[in-house]
Amino acid sequence: MEDEVDRLVAAWRRERPDLDVEPLEVLSRVSRLARHLDRARRIAFAEHQLEPWEFDVLTSLRRAGAPYQLSPGQLLTQTLVTSGTMTNRIDRLAKRGLVQREPDPNDRRGVLVRLTPEGRNRADEALAGLLAQERAILGELSPEQRRELASLLRELTAPFDNIPG
Repeated sequence: MEDEVDRLVAAWRRERPDLDVEPLEVLSRVSRLARHLDRARRIAFAEHQLEPWEFDVLTSLRRAGAPYQLSPGQLLTQTLVTSGTMTNRIDRLAKRGLVQREPDPNDRRGVLVRLTPEGRNRADEALAGLLAQERAILGELSPEQRRELASLLRELTAPFDNIPG
């Protein structure tokens, strides 16, 4: 079965036979898949009245386990945004009743961000919707192929995920 990347690679091989365009066969597919995944995520989240960034913050809190709270600094680490951006996001989620700020009992000046019951429900429902979308995307692959693909992608992404700082 031919795809758009096959056509793109064939065109480059015809136009630039002097270049090795083999990396395009993998990374152009990864790039295209990322766009399809982004679209599927937006659909899954919109069904639960969430933006992707809201899902990221809510699920960071949900994964923390009971009592589903983290410091703003911990949220920064998990979501890779600036402190100003995180403050804005927490404010917006608090206005929607999905999180609440509480004093940090271990730091008089600090706060903790806690998932509300509504935020937990919304995160859980959106995650279930996302997983259904992603299962459909992976539907053509056998369980063995999925494990192999996950392993290969881990080898590519681990060096980026483990860069200090």
